Amino acid sequence: MSDALKPGLSATTRIEVDKGRTIGFMGEDLRVYSTPSLLYDVEVACRELILPYIGEGKDSVGTRVEFDHVGATLLGMWVEITVKVAEVNGPAVTFEFSARDAVEEVARGKHSRFVVGLEKTAQRLQAKRAKAGAA
Repeated sequence: MSDALKPGLSATTRIEVDKGRTIGFMGEDLRVYSTPSLLYDVEVACRELILPYIGEGKDSVGTRVEFDHVGATLLGMWVEITVKVAEVNGPAVTFEFSARDAVEEVARGKHSRFVVGLEKTAQRLQAKRAKAGAA
């Protein structure tokens, strides 16, 4: 892992809120950015921020989320998600994030990821798959 991965590193990503990212259970006229979709977009933004710094053959997986969804974003609006590395503790990386649309802040929180080796992870998952098949 690169020494350049340190607290303060940040990035902002703009997302267009399309129909697939919205809730539909309140009807077509009340479609807004769903919490699970926003959380997914935060995770992707965090992963993409650190990926260039963690080395070939490695990736990261989410381990914890503190998430406050504080505003509704309408279908067709954009959201800017800003993620910032708050702490690096070996392979554990903690981020702070915020999201805002054209009108207001819509989310804030913390997200933790763990850097893993792809080969070792594949072996561990294959072993679990074999165990699950035997159960």
